[in-house]
Amino acid sequence: MKFTDRQIKALKPKQTRHEVWEDNGKGFGVRVSPAGRKSFIYMYRFQGSSRRITFGVYPEISLANAHAAHAKARQLLDKGQDPGTVEQDAKEESRRSPSVKRLVEEYIEKHAKPNKRSWKEDERILNKDVVSRWGKKKAQDITRLDIIHLLDEIVERGASIQANRTLAAIRKMYSFAMGRGVLDASPCVAIPNPSKENRRDRVLSEDDVKTFWSKLDTAKMEKATALSLKFQLITAQRKGEVVGAEWKDFDFKGNWWAIPAEKAKNGFPHRVPLSPLAIKTLTELKEITGKSKWLLPSPREGQHIAETSVDHAIRINVEYFEIEHFTPHDLRRTAASMMTASGIQRLTVSKILNHVESGVTAVYDRHSYDKEKRQALETWGRKLESILTGKKAKVVNLKRK
Repeated sequence: MKFTDRQIKALKPKQTRHEVWEDNGKGFGVRVSPAGRKSFIYMYRFQGSSRRITFGVYPEISLANAHAAHAKARQLLDKGQDPGTVEQDAKEESRRSPSVKRLVEEYIEKHAKPNKRSWKEDERILNKDVVSRWGKKKAQDITRLDIIHLLDEIVERGASIQANRTLAAIRKMYSFAMGRGVLDASPCVAIPNPSKENRRDRVLSEDDVKTFWSKLDTAKMEKATALSLKFQLITAQRKGEVVGAEWKDFDFKGNWWAIPAEKAKNGFPHRVPLSPLAIKTLTELKEITGKSKWLLPSPREGQHIAETSVDHAIRINVEYFEIEHFTPHDLRRTAASMMTASGIQRLTVSKILNHVESGVTAVYDRHSYDKEKRQALETWGRKLESILTGKKAKVVNLKRK
């Protein structure tokens, strides 16, 4: 007599593991662990030896599917094949060469969920246009032309920005597979974004910030350049002011960075409070370039690196960063936007950015805003650390009364 769901649900655990068998003599049964876990099994003999296959755990695998797997295994046995070996070979082949659907599932579960707050968006994008189209195909069989045709179709239906997001998600998924040794190459190499976006409005998301920051240490750029990009994001200052900074501009006792008028883009001197995260980053940088007068010395003696060197460092690592292209100025805009989103007053953010204000009030306002700027940048530093670690930041209300 065959099992029913009611019978399986009624099986009770014992102090030791035990098996219950269907009484048709075909070797199909249920193993019950002391903890109550119920697994479908098949006992059989092949070439004189006893063998066992486990089909799965109930109810993750249904009774009907377990019976179907058992019937398939018996058919293989009747053909003189060991069903256990065939199943193992199939599992190994699936692991080494997964379908697109399986790769999407593994990427979401093992990478996106643990590392991205917006993992549901990746899941939505990949299921909508990738799994629906290529789900049963081998991931290694997807070509660059396949991806280009998919992106073209998304653009043609009027979703050009969505096409960019889809390419980014596919690129991340294949990078994940390469990192785990599942695939040797990605079909996304050298595929440009199908649509241009207004770069002047580019603000990195929290996921972008976390990904960019985590990959900086292993990116193809000088360590000092990587630290300078972190420092720019932490302080929200201009690329040229970071590149042209000298160690003498920093007061490590009072934790200030003084940008003299001749180095400031707008020609006005500027004081930037240094948060604990900024001090930590400068300390790392000082170990590398502290013997020079410059934060970022050039190989040419007596000079700092060119501003274009920083742009180039980002450009050659754009695929490695696995996020939409960005510029150093976008880091400044991102910091400002996230500070404002954290409740910091726009005027305080403007003072941090050293923007020139116009109007009569600005002429008469001689307040230094040093206290407000320090509180704001320390709040931003805590927020940034929370993005990087996933731990909730302590929020301080900085609104002026």
